[in-house]
Amino acid sequence: MTLVRVLFYFLSFIAIVSALYAASSKNLVRSIFVFFVTLFSLAGLYVLALADFVAVTQVVIYVGGILVLILFAFMLSGKETLNVLQKQEGKFLNIKKLPAIILAVLFFIVLVNVVFKADVNNLPWVKDAISLKNEVTPTDIMIDNIGVNLMTRYLLPFEAISILLLVALVGAAHLSRKEGKA
Repeated sequence: MTLVRVLFYFLSFIAIVSALYAASSKNLVRSIFVFFVTLFSLAGLYVLALADFVAVTQVVIYVGGILVLILFAFMLSGKETLNVLQKQEGKFLNIKKLPAIILAVLFFIVLVNVVFKADVNNLPWVKDAISLKNEVTPTDIMIDNIGVNLMTRYLLPFEAISILLLVALVGAAHLSRKEGKA
C-alpha cells in the first residue's frame, strides 16, 4: 500500500466521521468547528487529486470566509432563538420534518440517477480533453487544467460542496434572523 493510498483513506475517514458528527451533533458550536475539520480534510483530498487550485480555493473561501460567517451568525443569534430551536428538537421523525425528509430523499434519488445514467466518457468535449492529454502530472501548469478538471473529474464533489454551502448559508440566515414584532 502506497503512502498516497494511506493518506487518501485517512483523509476520507476523517471527512466522513467529522461530517457525520457535524450533522448529528446537538451542540451547534461543536458542529461548526467539526465542519472546519471536514472541509480541511476535503481540501487535503483535493491536494491528493492534484487539484491544487480547488484545494486552496476551498480553504480560502469556504473555511476562511463562509464558516467564519456562520460562526458569527450563530454568535449573534439571540438565546431565545436557540432555546426555541432546542425545544423543537424531539423525535427524529415527526410531521414537521416530513417535507425536509421528502426533499432529502428526492435529492438523493436524483443524485444516484445522475451518477448511474451519466455517460461522461462519451461527451465530445471530454473526448477532446482526454485525447489532448490523458494524465495531469505534478510538473504541469495547474492553472491550465482547472476548467477541464472542474468540468470532468471534480464536477460532482465541487457541486456537492456548493449545495452544502447553500444549505449552510440558509441555516445561518435562519439562525441569525430576529424573531420579533414586525
